[in-house]
Amino acid sequence: MPVRTPSPEHRLLTAEDSGLVAEIAAYLASLPAPARPLVPYVCPLGRALQPWNAGYPMPGPTLLDRILRRPAAPAPVSVADHLRLTSRYLTFHGWLQGAMWDTTGRVCLLGAQAAVLAHGYGTPDSARRARVQVMEVLHTTGRPVSSPDEYNDAPTTRQADIHQLLDHAAARALHLGI
Repeated sequence: MPVRTPSPEHRLLTAEDSGLVAEIAAYLASLPAPARPLVPYVCPLGRALQPWNAGYPMPGPTLLDRILRRPAAPAPVSVADHLRLTSRYLTFHGWLQGAMWDTTGRVCLLGAQAAVLAHGYGTPDSARRARVQVMEVLHTTGRPVSSPDEYNDAPTTRQADIHQLLDHAAARALHLGI
């Protein structure tokens, strides 16, 4: 079967041939220049550009701890700070449902709280009081669950919901002064 070559009147029209590219370029050139250079917006719930514990003192042994060969005292943090650090840890390492942690480092809400505690921020009591604040927010917002972990693992819960919950609980703790 012979190959047909298209006649000049049946040739496909490209964007360059139609002048579309030139028209778009002219339109963009006619727009006013921004008054200041564009700075990318970084969502507070987006990926972290700094370590999750930036701005908080690094817990470590003092000279007396080394001399007495005792473990370092945890860095004191308020309940609100513990909740903020938990949210930042989740942002930095990733969120997970159905397990406390996975091999890639992602954690659930409880896993993040445990990691913040394990890194030396706060005490078991401050972590417990933080969970109480989370439960208070869950119940006052009409989510009757038996634990924050049940809410974390619910199929309708998203990572943004967890961050919002932690933010509200931190604000509540700050308001209460704990």
